[in-house]
Parts: sequence; C-alpha cells; structure tokens
Amino acid sequence: MTARGWLRQSKLALVCLGIFVVLLAAQSLTGWREHNNDSRSHHRSAISYQQYLTTGHFYETTFENWESEFLQMAAYIALTVFLIQKGSAESKDPEGDPVDDDPADHRSDPDAPWPVRRGGVWLTLYKNSLLIAFVMLFVMSMFGHALGGTEAYNAEQAEHGDGQQLSVVEFVRTSQFWFQSFQNWQSEFLAVGAIVVLSIFLRQQGSSESKPVHAPNRQTGSG
Repeated sequence: MTARGWLRQSKLALVCLGIFVVLLAAQSLTGWREHNNDSRSHHRSAISYQQYLTTGHFYETTFENWESEFLQMAAYIALTVFLIQKGSAESKDPEGDPVDDDPADHRSDPDAPWPVRRGGVWLTLYKNSLLIAFVMLFVMSMFGHALGGTEAYNAEQAEHGDGQQLSVVEFVRTSQFWFQSFQNWQSEFLAVGAIVVLSIFLRQQGSSESKPVHAPNRQTGSG
C-alpha cells in the first residue's frame, strides 16, 4: 500500500489524533496561564511553560479526564456483551445474527490474526483484548491522576504554610480525589446513555454510529 493510500484509509484515526494534540496543547497553555494567575493572586512567582508541564496541576487535570474516558469505553464494551437496548444503533440485535462466528472455525484462514490461528491461551486473550486494553489504560490513568493529584495537593498545602504532606495512598483516600473522579465518571455514562437512547429515534446520514435514515425505530444495531 502506498503512503497516499494509507493516509486515505486512516483519516478517521489521524483526524482524531490531530484534534487530541491541538486540544491537549490548548489545555496545557490555558492551564499554565491559570496556574500563574493563581500564583500572582497569592503573591507567588510565576513559572515557565516548561516548568508547568512537570507540575501536578497539569498531570492531575490531564489524567483525571483520561481516566473517565477509558472507564467509559471499558464499561461500554463490557456492558454491550450482555445487555440489549431494543431499537438502538449502539446495541446488538437480539433477534439478528450473532456478532461473532466461533473463531475456532477460522484457524485455517490465512488472513485471520495470528492468535486465532494459534488458538489456546493466545486466542482467549485475543478474544478479550479490547476490553483488557481499555481496563489497563483506565488503571494507568487513575494511577497518573493519583500521582499528579498528590503532587498538586502537597504543593498547595506548602504554599499555604501547612506542613501536612500526603502520600499517594493517603491522597487516594481523600474526598478530593474521589470528587474529581466521580464528577467525570457520571458525565461519561450520561453521554453513553444519551447516544444509546437518542440513536433509537434520531439519525445521522453517513455515520456508522447511526441506523440508516430509512430504518424503522424498532431496528436494533446500525447494520
């Protein structure tokens, strides 16, 4: 495949990655300004942009958002294995064909991924690899949130002349850590619930996340 062909077939991933990079840069720049504005209001020295990128303020806000996104995706993947929503484009059709064939029937297929051809534990892991990946990303993001939050909390305590410093484990036990998490988690499940329900009645022509415009509301799945 030529580079041009690869680019044409990878537009969705590349555009999403590009938007992510632009917005992360915008977050860091505005966060830096907010951090320095707060510092000046408390008669403290401003810091450089490079210094800001090493602060808990930046890492805490970044990872607490990633954490909620990866939780959303992991939970949604797991829930859609077992649960059905009649009429939703985001649900399997309980009366339709199974989503997957038995992968063991495709062991001799030369185009099948190698874990399918290998079988055994590799196939077991591969059958659940998408969920495993999102769970791992969620756990790593939550750990990053805890580390960044601890640094930000201790820095704030020091700036206010409070000598109390917390360990990561102690910070995770605080209401502040869980407030930060829950305020993001609830919004993710609201968004998922909204697309599950709204896709029953509403359409977006050309989107794989929508049923065909002519499809009846009772049709389940986007196919």
